[in-house]
Amino acid sequence: MPTTTSHTKHLDVHTSPRRKFAPALPFLSFFCLLCLPSAIAEHTRTWRQASYDDFQKGTPHGIAVRSDGRLELAPKFTLIADADASYLWSLRVDPHGVLYAGGGSPAKVFRFDGSGGKPATVFESSDLVAQTITFDAKGALYVATSPDGKVYRISASGEKTVFFDPKTKYIWDLAFAPDGTLFVATGDKGQIFAVAPDGKGELFYASDEAHIRVLAFDAHKNLLAGTEPSGRILRVSRSESKGGKAKDSPAAEGFVLYETAKREVTAVAVAPDGTIYAAAIGEKQRPSATPAPTTVISTPQGTTTVSGGAVVLGGQPQGQTPFIPFPQQLSSSIYRLSPEGAPEELWNSREDVVYSLALNSDGRLLAGTGNNGALLVIDGRGVFAQLAKAGSAQITGIARSSNGKLFLCTANPGKAFSVGPEYEPEGTYESRAFDAQLFSQWGRLDWWSPPPAAEKAASKSAGAPHLEFFVRSGNTEDPGKEWSRWFGPYSKPGSGAECPPARFVQWKAVIHDGRPGDGINWVSVAYLPRNVAPVIDAIAMQDPGVRVQSNIIIQSGQQPNISLRQPQGSNPTGVVITQTSPARFEQPPQGFREKGYQSVLWSAHDDNEDELRFAVYFRGENETSWKLLKDKLEQKFHSWDSTAMPDGAYYLKIVATDAASNPPAQTLVAERESERFIVDNTPPVIENLQAEAVNRCTGVCGDRNAVIKFTARDATTSIERAQYSVDGGDWIIVVPAQAISDAREERYQFTVGFEWKPGDPDREHTIAVRAYDHFENVGSAKTTVTVPGAKE
Repeated sequence: MPTTTSHTKHLDVHTSPRRKFAPALPFLSFFCLLCLPSAIAEHTRTWRQASYDDFQKGTPHGIAVRSDGRLELAPKFTLIADADASYLWSLRVDPHGVLYAGGGSPAKVFRFDGSGGKPATVFESSDLVAQTITFDAKGALYVATSPDGKVYRISASGEKTVFFDPKTKYIWDLAFAPDGTLFVATGDKGQIFAVAPDGKGELFYASDEAHIRVLAFDAHKNLLAGTEPSGRILRVSRSESKGGKAKDSPAAEGFVLYETAKREVTAVAVAPDGTIYAAAIGEKQRPSATPAPTTVISTPQGTTTVSGGAVVLGGQPQGQTPFIPFPQQLSSSIYRLSPEGAPEELWNSREDVVYSLALNSDGRLLAGTGNNGALLVIDGRGVFAQLAKAGSAQITGIARSSNGKLFLCTANPGKAFSVGPEYEPEGTYESRAFDAQLFSQWGRLDWWSPPPAAEKAASKSAGAPHLEFFVRSGNTEDPGKEWSRWFGPYSKPGSGAECPPARFVQWKAVIHDGRPGDGINWVSVAYLPRNVAPVIDAIAMQDPGVRVQSNIIIQSGQQPNISLRQPQGSNPTGVVITQTSPARFEQPPQGFREKGYQSVLWSAHDDNEDELRFAVYFRGENETSWKLLKDKLEQKFHSWDSTAMPDGAYYLKIVATDAASNPPAQTLVAERESERFIVDNTPPVIENLQAEAVNRCTGVCGDRNAVIKFTARDATTSIERAQYSVDGGDWIIVVPAQAISDAREERYQFTVGFEWKPGDPDREHTIAVRAYDHFENVGSAKTTVTVPGAKE
């Protein structure tokens, strides 16, 4: 078996450390591909983070991550209490500013007194979930349960009475009108009921939809409704006249303000100027589509099946279109309808599902999402920021008190939080761990932060720096106690990082003093990877008689598109993509037949992404010194005319250097030897060619024959095959005496018959033979034989 060796060593050469641009090489195909020049590969590099996707990979504490690539302080985010429930579904603040939340299972409503202790249970029933809660003007609590639930009224003393029974499968939402009428949104018939203060209800509106999911009031106190499965936003108004209508017909008419592109409207919020915001999720199903399955979740009370906002024990209700309140993968959008009614999509995502909406005190829209439990704030331009993560899977409800304080409730598990209005006194952000791929030295830490306002600048000058950075490094993928300590603080951009050389690095930013306008737009860390030697991955010798070049220029007699043996390398043929430079396209070589040529292909890479140059050396099998065949090669292949080399066995050595990208003292080389290959350009020799006529006879006899003998010999490779021809006729294969052609010398003997009839004279015949060696070199010879005629 051939041996393959690889060596690495320093090479001191005087060359510029700057990389030169390689010329572009065009593809000659149906179209031309513009090849980008190689980027200048200096070892000093920069890890820069400046986008939302970059910052999302880090860990914020009291820091908001904006979609336009900015870190800033977030409102104060505080856990109020962990409820004794798997999920909380509805959140309200009573007229006295006390927070209540309803959820399940089983159905419960909790009161949070703000002390941080366990919340008090003010309502519970055998129903599965307290789907929605609300308060009337006097502060009485109303609770709607599902499925097959009712609307309950809870007095100040805690007494529970059935206030209204719509006799429907689901009760989705409750909303009090200014006149004290309670509107009840239901499913599975898509009805809205109006209930007077005395508990007497009537069918207010019947839609074409299966479910009325949410209720709200616009700026003119008109009732708004969000539906499923068409994802519509309706304005429902009492009819001016009921003339001609049946006694039990609905009292209101609906008008579609907008039909969204989604299936289910999950939340509606109305701004003071009349702008309507609506969140919708899910793709609409085709009429023939099979309904999606329900979601099964585990709770402390056992396994339950979630169908819509309701939770159903024992499976899905018969005949009902299922709901999935906690979908694993659903698209989601937020729409904005102007006061004039013009709709637009403000925000969308294929990862986050919006369950709740509310307006912040500054007018920006708040969205509670899942299944990462993130609270988003969205401005009028669609720029959003992630204010906080709740630690639960979904933020299902948002409520705001009269003093501007925000409250959240969550599901999986059920918790309650407060948000703002004050900002965190200090925010911390830890970046993800960056992998430099190589052992590296860390350089300058740089960042950019917008200049603070004048009053902030004045207060900053009197106190400690408002923005500080820290850096640490390590050699494991996950930061831990085996990493270095945090070095810093650094308060001026361009500070040199003091952490020790390593493969990984991480930075941390701390924003002090609770200034909501302070922020960070980008952060960069310079680093210098240690230079490592190139690696020659593999060498592939080609068949003899194959010429390789990058541009095919077809000449007379050339046969293009020969299949080449490809070396196995770290990059796909034809393209090299790097992290720190534009993509570099390497044109794959093409091969064609040309007698006497020998070719080699190799694959190589450099972990520093240095520009490589190659040299090709050769030596004979019994020689000790290497001779240079070609140097200063940029491509990873070489072809040469092997007729200038004596026949025999050889080895190639490929040497790679990164001198084009490094100063002389840091230049490294690598080399690798090829497998053994043969050069054979000399044809076989035909020796001792003899032809003797046989079967001489008198009178009447059979055909005349001739016995042919010869020896084929080659000095370098085995005889591949032999042929003969009679009188210029077709070439006919002949086998050697030993039947197998596997030696450099083969002996042949065969008989040729000639047709004869009485009276024919002596005839002379020409016998030509030829033999091929393994490299398709051919040697030939000829002789004559006289076949006698009949004797009279």
